[in-house]
Amino acid sequence: MTTNNATYWEPLWAGGRQYREVTSVETALLADYLGPGLGRPALDIGSGDGALARHLHHRLGYRTTGIDCAPSAVAAAARDTEPAGGPVWRQVDFINDDLGALPDTAYAVVTCRLVYRWMDDKPAFLDRVRRILAPGGMFWVVTELAGRREDIDPLKSLGITPAEAETLTAGWSVVRTADLDSLRCYALRP
Repeated sequence: MTTNNATYWEPLWAGGRQYREVTSVETALLADYLGPGLGRPALDIGSGDGALARHLHHRLGYRTTGIDCAPSAVAAAARDTEPAGGPVWRQVDFINDDLGALPDTAYAVVTCRLVYRWMDDKPAFLDRVRRILAPGGMFWVVTELAGRREDIDPLKSLGITPAEAETLTAGWSVVRTADLDSLRCYALRP
C-alpha cells in the first residue's frame, strides 16, 4: 500500500487523528541547528496541523510555506493561523506534483517531521529535496528509529531502519544528529 499520498492520509486527518506534538526540546534543537531565518524561505513538507511551520515562521523568522497532501491537514493548519500573517499553506503532494507550483524555487531550510518514514521511494524523495534546497541550505528531518520503543509496544517497528537511515544521510557534506527518545533529528547540508 502506498502511504505517501492523500488517499492514505486524508481519512486519518479528516477523522481527527492527532500526531505527536512538537516539544520545546525539539524546537530548541531546531533553533540551535538552523539559527535565525531573517526572512529566508523555508518549506515544511507534510505540515499536518502546521505546528512546525508556524514555529519556523513566527519564532525563527523564516518566510515559511507548509505543504501537505491531505486537504484536511491543510485546512487544520490554515484554521489555526493568525489572520495577520503566518505561513502560506498549500495542498501539494511533494512526490507527485510539479514543484514549480511552490512559491519559491529554492529554500534555505526544508523540514520533514515524522514524514520521511512514510516515503515509499526514499531516494526519489531525497532527490526532490536536493533540487529545491538552496546552496548552503539545511534539510531538517525528524523521524522515529525502528526498535527504540519497548518490546511490548505494538508500534515498536514504527520508524526507519538502519539501512533507511543510511539512505537518508548518504551524499550530504554535513550530517549532524541529535536524539530525542525514540526520535532522531538530522541536520543535513549539501
